[in-house]
Amino acid sequence: MPLKKLQLRSGTNRESTRYTTEGGWYSSDKVRFRQGTPEKIGGWDRISSNTFDGVCRSLWNWVTLAGLNLLGVGTNTKFYVENGGAYNDITPIRTTVTLNNPFTATNGSSVITVAHTAHGCVTGDYVTYSGAVGLGGNITAGVLNQEYQVTVLSTNSYTITVSATANATDASGSPGGGAAVSAAYQINSGPAFYSPLTGWGASTWGSGAWGLTSSNESLRLWSQSNFGEDLVFNPRGGGIYYWDASSGLTARGVLVSSLSGAMSVPTIANITIVSDVNRFVFAMGTNDYDSLAYDPMLIRWSDQESIVTWNPSATNQAGSLRLSHGSEIIGALQSRQEVLVWTDSAFYSLQYLGAPEVWGAQLLADNLSIAGQNAMTIASGVTYWMGVDKFYKYDGRLQTLRCDLRQYIFSDFNSLQEQQVFAGTNEGFNEVWWFYCSANSNVIDRYVIYNYAEDVWYYGTMARTAWLDSGLRSFPIAATYSNNIVNHESGLDDNESGTPVAINAYITSSEFDIDDGHNFSFIWRVLPDITFRGSTTQTPRVTMYLLPLQNSGSGYNNPESVGGNNSAYVTRSATLPIEEFTGQINTRVRGRQMSIKVESSDLGVAWQLGFPRIDVRQDGRR
Repeated sequence: MPLKKLQLRSGTNRESTRYTTEGGWYSSDKVRFRQGTPEKIGGWDRISSNTFDGVCRSLWNWVTLAGLNLLGVGTNTKFYVENGGAYNDITPIRTTVTLNNPFTATNGSSVITVAHTAHGCVTGDYVTYSGAVGLGGNITAGVLNQEYQVTVLSTNSYTITVSATANATDASGSPGGGAAVSAAYQINSGPAFYSPLTGWGASTWGSGAWGLTSSNESLRLWSQSNFGEDLVFNPRGGGIYYWDASSGLTARGVLVSSLSGAMSVPTIANITIVSDVNRFVFAMGTNDYDSLAYDPMLIRWSDQESIVTWNPSATNQAGSLRLSHGSEIIGALQSRQEVLVWTDSAFYSLQYLGAPEVWGAQLLADNLSIAGQNAMTIASGVTYWMGVDKFYKYDGRLQTLRCDLRQYIFSDFNSLQEQQVFAGTNEGFNEVWWFYCSANSNVIDRYVIYNYAEDVWYYGTMARTAWLDSGLRSFPIAATYSNNIVNHESGLDDNESGTPVAINAYITSSEFDIDDGHNFSFIWRVLPDITFRGSTTQTPRVTMYLLPLQNSGSGYNNPESVGGNNSAYVTRSATLPIEEFTGQINTRVRGRQMSIKVESSDLGVAWQLGFPRIDVRQDGRR
């Protein structure tokens, strides 16, 4: 018999059985498709050894007039501006008060109790002291006058853990740290992960604003945009803040309402965004003029080219409108000459009309969904997003995005953690990435990719919390659970920790008939077609597995495994090590159907699979 070429379709497909999708690929991890053939994805390495505090959910990159390349980093506890690998803490101050001898030290303990009536903290908040004097023997003024994270005991007290252990007991009052201790409290931290508690008693006592829905307290999400060289940012359900780049990297953000000339600035917003058209600042899900009542469907915007003027008048273009379809604004995105807005059931376009209406809302679609605030992105002028049960795209016309992995993804999707979903682009490879939590995980552990140039899908496992594909930096960047940021497509290995670790990458085909699918066939030779172009190791290699079956299907539900006692298997399978100059490999494999798997797990390996061939002889019906 002539050699049989294994020329498989691009992309992975899990919408049906492994035999139904014959001629294609069924499962993958850390593999992408280029020009129709699979290859290992690029590696990643951390931008510096520095780390930030909390779980990052937002990244934004811009360049100042002085040429500083800055990155806004919003976590559940802090807000930073990164520059040159250093994370500069610009978290706004909520309040600064003077306390009279507030500290209590206990002999043999490094835990200090702080008395402050109606402190307004939640566990995880940060406070910085100054003006304190020592107590408890070893606990000096230098130890106390620092930044600390608090653990709330009650509305009137909390604890901090200091770097020294008291060798005496001192109670608050005297000599509890001094009569004029200044305490600067940073804005309340938010939950790192969603907790599905609602109603009275949900979350920590004192967190959030009275009357807000549970979604405003459930997960700390940030929105941020640059206003010229400065930054506008806000936590979902919180105030709107402004950071002036000219004040330097050590300056903190401040409430927009505290700026000179501020008028009617919203006190709460779910999302803020700066429009590219004439630079308006939008607040979505906010309070109306001269009211503290939160309206989850209200949109307000500032005057043109102003961040402080929000009260409408005949001499400015500030204004507002209320959307009618849905119960809450979920997300917003600046697109081409329009601002796109998603509610929990509808999709709108905001377009600039000029005075007197200024901005108008057009309903583009109803009865659709979006997974979360960050589940959308724009690639090559097209908007893509992940819903709660399907994917969508908008290019001037709304469409359901064809997906070869839809059933696989949404049958293994933790819908309680859908707020964690986020999207990003990898323009260098024509890809849109979504990261999400699998059904049994409360943290992000999966990704799915749509290659819009080749109209194919692939997926895998990866733990990330935010993503940004910026043309202002050399690589796409992502935030990790290790509290750092990594450059993606940089190198070939996992260098998140500073010590390179090999990336395990594999792809497994669907079942295919070796010959006619009726008779057994005997495979005695394989001619691999793999290039190791770009590898940094002197001995790059992959392993190819030949997985023969005596009958198609028959419950072969774990394509990632090799071997096993599944009745579909013929006893003998083959494991073929393939190196750079491997021309052919002799083997002994027998079956009616077969699938192949290609896998790499060594440092410094890059590979791309072409069209391997197998040498087959007929071998009877049994």
